[in-house]
Amino acid sequence: MNQTEFSQRSMGKGRIEAFSDGVIAIIITIMVLELKVPHGIQFDSLHPLLPVFLCYVLSFIFIGIYWNNHHHLFQVVQKVNGAALWANLHLLFWLSLVPFVTGWMGENAFAPMTVALYGVDMLMAGIAYFILCRVLIAHHGNDSPLALALGKDYKGMVSTVIYLAAIPLAFMNAWISVGLFIIVAAMWLVPDRRIEALITK
Repeated sequence: MNQTEFSQRSMGKGRIEAFSDGVIAIIITIMVLELKVPHGIQFDSLHPLLPVFLCYVLSFIFIGIYWNNHHHLFQVVQKVNGAALWANLHLLFWLSLVPFVTGWMGENAFAPMTVALYGVDMLMAGIAYFILCRVLIAHHGNDSPLALALGKDYKGMVSTVIYLAAIPLAFMNAWISVGLFIIVAAMWLVPDRRIEALITK
């Protein structure tokens, strides 16, 4: 495909970035509103809020990771098409459910079913991000800088395996699953260095 044909079949990426930033900001706002102010003034009155707060911190980190990596990803993306718009919406759909699964898990103090559902949402969000990357690579070409920067995405594959293990493990010991979620978060805290290296060239 020559440059003229590429331009005709592509759209600017500005609106998809702005829309995604807005949705993620709203997601974080909804999550923080779940932190209800206690009626008491003693330190002990904060104790019932501890599970809710811990869930908030975990989900805030995950949302921050997605925002950070989404931002880095679109620094390399040149243009988007209709498929990319829908793939991005697919990702935002699963991220928009994070406040619900976070609130349910926090209000029920990490009950097994709530932890498992949290894992399902994280799994689907990870799959959606993978699909978004593949759609963008297909649009830019397998020899594009974007494709070279993303590579085989082994980290994404490992994350998927961990989520798949964490979901059934939640019914055996919910804290093992929570520990696995933390491991995934730790893996993704640092944005993809290959993309940063490409940007700074």
